[in-house]
Amino acid sequence: MNQKGSISIHTENIFPIIKKWLYSDKDIFIRELISNGCDAVNKHKKLISLGEIPGDKNEEYKINVYIDKENSTLVFEDNGIGMSEEEVNKYINQVAFSGAEDFFNEYKDKMNEENDIIGHFGLGFYSSFMVSKKVQIDTLSYKEDAKPVRWISEGGTEYEISESDNKTTRGTTITLFLEDDSKEFLEEFTVRNIIDKYCSFLPVDIYLNSNEEVQKENEESESEDNEVKEVTPINDTNPLWLKSPKDCTDEEYKEFYRKVFKTFDEPLFWIHLNVDYPFNLKGILYFPKLNNEFELVEGKVKLYNNQVFIADNIKEVVPEFLLLLKGVIDCPDLPLNVSRSFLQNDKDVSKISKHIVKKVADKLKSLFKNERENYEKFWDDIQVFIKFGCLKDEGFYDKVKDIILFKTINSEYVTLNDYLEKCKEKHENKVFYASNEEQQSQYIKLFKDYDLDAVVLDATIDNHFISMIEFKNQGVNFNRIDADLSEVLKDKESKENTEEKADIENLFKNSVGERIKTYSVESLKSEDTSAIILVSEQSRRMSEMKSQFVGMNLGMSFEEEKTLVVNDNSPIIKKLLSLKDDENKKEQVSLICNQIVDIALLSNKELDPTELDDFIKRNNQLMNMIISL
Repeated sequence: MNQKGSISIHTENIFPIIKKWLYSDKDIFIRELISNGCDAVNKHKKLISLGEIPGDKNEEYKINVYIDKENSTLVFEDNGIGMSEEEVNKYINQVAFSGAEDFFNEYKDKMNEENDIIGHFGLGFYSSFMVSKKVQIDTLSYKEDAKPVRWISEGGTEYEISESDNKTTRGTTITLFLEDDSKEFLEEFTVRNIIDKYCSFLPVDIYLNSNEEVQKENEESESEDNEVKEVTPINDTNPLWLKSPKDCTDEEYKEFYRKVFKTFDEPLFWIHLNVDYPFNLKGILYFPKLNNEFELVEGKVKLYNNQVFIADNIKEVVPEFLLLLKGVIDCPDLPLNVSRSFLQNDKDVSKISKHIVKKVADKLKSLFKNERENYEKFWDDIQVFIKFGCLKDEGFYDKVKDIILFKTINSEYVTLNDYLEKCKEKHENKVFYASNEEQQSQYIKLFKDYDLDAVVLDATIDNHFISMIEFKNQGVNFNRIDADLSEVLKDKESKENTEEKADIENLFKNSVGERIKTYSVESLKSEDTSAIILVSEQSRRMSEMKSQFVGMNLGMSFEEEKTLVVNDNSPIIKKLLSLKDDENKKEQVSLICNQIVDIALLSNKELDPTELDDFIKRNNQLMNMIISL
């Protein structure tokens, strides 16, 4: 059996590429070798189930990983199908031949559509050379009269095949003699974490053994009167997403969430994906609870291929807005390149992505229709996700547009159509909104005085969302609660006194000057409010847009168009009006008029430093006037 030769490589200089650049992460070799062992086991089980060979497919299949610090080796052992010398020549000595593909093609007529063989690439084994100066394979095929084979390569393209002298049971053992710069893979903690990352849900039991761990267990056994400690696999071979949704309890979903994402929090709700046609797709997507908007960072959607972890947050499969969620998606039909780390361009990937979006939209619509009370409870946590999705994906917007809720200033949750229908008699096709309930509390009080309603839109994303809703619903306009309210806030029962209103307007113009350019005198219902500031919605939006381009000379000047609405029902305004011709009181009247303007401005937004300084000075003057009375 002794044989020496050169590994057949059809692409020039591929080995340095494998060693340095083929895999995006150095630790990926552990995933690849364990996945290969899993394939070997699944092939053996498949042959038994097809009746090709005798045996019990329920026998104890397993993959052992051994860490030997003393000899600087890492060993991967499976009791799967094994290889003959011919197969070693074909699948090991010729890079890019896929044993999984050959196996599937040979038995495809007897196999169902489901293909649970992981490997597709033929290069996974060679990832071991990223960390090894020498690799040794000892393997024994399941076939009768098979002889054990040993294959050794020193990290180049040279190999040596001989009969193995220590392989007596079916399966394959791969021994990696690690490079000096890869000794971190001799740490039990490191290897355990890597297996946990990539192989947590592989369908074959995985056991990790290290010299230190065995020694520790022996010491513990001796101290416990030689009580035998049960050895358990470090993976879960039957993850929750493989079960039928009807067989899963709420507590199982929550426990799986806590386990996978290492958190003590509970998700709001979840979506269990279970698709067999036109592609195979399973998974669970969770909606996490957010304590505030600043927690709205990218979540973590883990992508698996036949229970092998591929990567987090692959945007080709899971649209960007869904990455705010947490979850797992297992899709064996994904076309992956040789490193399994990046998706190839494929129209099927787009179909999978659109299907995931559809299932999420369907779940939200189901909650809205069947569990409206819960849906409203969830809304504050999920609204930014839904709005972001609508902005990023027009198809998603079309699916959920009728279940988008708006929280009102009365803490009710309504749809856009609900709000428009309710308010059409008072302001048709106009949506008033508050962007800061505390800052705009005076306006909210006014709205409630007039039995008017407004919605609360206080998320950072809402400015963009409003623009999109207006574009999608031509004729509908959003106006902030401090926008033009003259028509809806007038006291229509009060008598019009044109001369008096003109006197009040002139009084303020003479006292305030150019600080305010536009004035209006109205009879507001509340006597407590002397004046309010209204800002043109259009000018405010243009001004905010300008502020986003600080430092850029756009050649345009946008200032907010403010209107001071003076309330002639206010006792203070009536008193000022009575003093308008008193020359002895002229200075005090001017002082109070300016103070009224500042209070109105403060109720709208913060004063700039100069305005605030003047406001404080006037406050002091007013207090001195009171003291001198």
